[in-house]
Amino acid sequence: MNALDLARWQFGITTIYHFLFVPLTIGLSVVVAVLQTAWHRTGKTEYLRATKFFGKLFLINFAMGVVTGIVQEFQFGMNWSTYSTFVGDVFGAPLALEALVAFFLESTFLGLWIFGWDRLSCRVHLATIWAAAIGSNLSAYFILAANAWMRHPVGFAVDSVTRRAHLTDIWAVLTNQQAWSTYLHVVSASFVVAGLFVVAVSAYKLLHRDRAPHASEPGMFQKALRAGLITTVLAGVVVIYSGDHQAKLTARYEPMKLASAEALWNTEDAAAFSLFAIGDPSIGESGIGQNILDLQVPYVLSFLATGSPSGEVQGINDLQQRYEAQYGRGDYAPNIPVIYWSFRLMMGLGMAGVLIGLLGLWVTRRGALPEQRWMYRVAMAALPAALVGNIFGWVLTEMGRQPWTVVGELLTAESVSPGVSLGEVALSLSAFTALYGVLAVVEARLLWRYVKAGPGHVMPYPGDGEREPDAVQAFSY
Repeated sequence: MNALDLARWQFGITTIYHFLFVPLTIGLSVVVAVLQTAWHRTGKTEYLRATKFFGKLFLINFAMGVVTGIVQEFQFGMNWSTYSTFVGDVFGAPLALEALVAFFLESTFLGLWIFGWDRLSCRVHLATIWAAAIGSNLSAYFILAANAWMRHPVGFAVDSVTRRAHLTDIWAVLTNQQAWSTYLHVVSASFVVAGLFVVAVSAYKLLHRDRAPHASEPGMFQKALRAGLITTVLAGVVVIYSGDHQAKLTARYEPMKLASAEALWNTEDAAAFSLFAIGDPSIGESGIGQNILDLQVPYVLSFLATGSPSGEVQGINDLQQRYEAQYGRGDYAPNIPVIYWSFRLMMGLGMAGVLIGLLGLWVTRRGALPEQRWMYRVAMAALPAALVGNIFGWVLTEMGRQPWTVVGELLTAESVSPGVSLGEVALSLSAFTALYGVLAVVEARLLWRYVKAGPGHVMPYPGDGEREPDAVQAFSY
């Protein structure tokens, strides 16, 4: 093990940990904005109470996402200075836009939303949460544009003297096909997570509705449950569409990733989709690898990759030979077992969450609530499944790009900081892992505390004989 290995572990751990909070922030910001809009249009106090309740949970998650996200920028300078030197002029542009435009918009208006409950008019206050939600989604786009450039570099040129990439067309970077397609896929998956978060919280409160402090609380969570289920299903449709588009772009720009995700060793026409495979990379027709066991669905891979059931899909062995001729000797395939199973876990867990959403809509039709307690527990279990599915999606995206940090331009082995020792990386890795473990406990305890406390904690219920406050009186935090 060397500094490169530990630097990759550290980046993987901190990035994956940070991404636990990102999808919930992206999706829940819009959910809260929609709830407040419903209150603004109807004047029903239950929508305001739901806005404040889910808004509190959103703010806890947002704060943790900001704290864990700051570390990502530091890592580029600490462990990846060679990479930073090469890509800084290009990579820095979308990240600067994210900080100066999107994050500024998001954080400023979120602050106004937090402290403006009894200081701003209802309409202006509603505008602040929508501005914050738009900022969250803009922030995601700029970051994903930077990431997409690493997988499909465009709008740049490499200086022949300094060997640094410099930006030639910012518009090409921002409109990169990989950028908008990835954005659609990631954001729709984020709404699946947000929808299932609302479902999980509502299912927990309905499971224990006999303990509700007020008779109106179960009704509020019944409506929230339906809204979360609808969000999950609609977002799931977009996930499927964008995932299909992502597969076709991957076949065009990152064929080795697609071949590895399917354990497809040799180029095939009418290629089948692999359901389960056991491979051996040490044997095969070309001396590189082949599958010993492979359960397949005919034609599906070719259709996913090309849109035609008889289309050609390039295999690992043929791509390895082509890349060796183009870039020199080396191993140009990623860790195939990790990529293969990440692909299946991403799809399987993500689709399980969407199917639970469909089942939930059917079970709760016409205002019904399931009597079986296990259904509520299944609804709660869908949330961690969707989060883990999101994580495996990023493992597929980032590890599938290996051995490149910038595809075709810069190898990961050449990107690490030359002056960082194994001991230094081990120390920072240990410190960050321990710190993130503490933060995970803090996040979990805070969310659990306020979920158990319920909406009455942020907006007390009226006592016996009292009426709910009117719209003006209720508009204070």
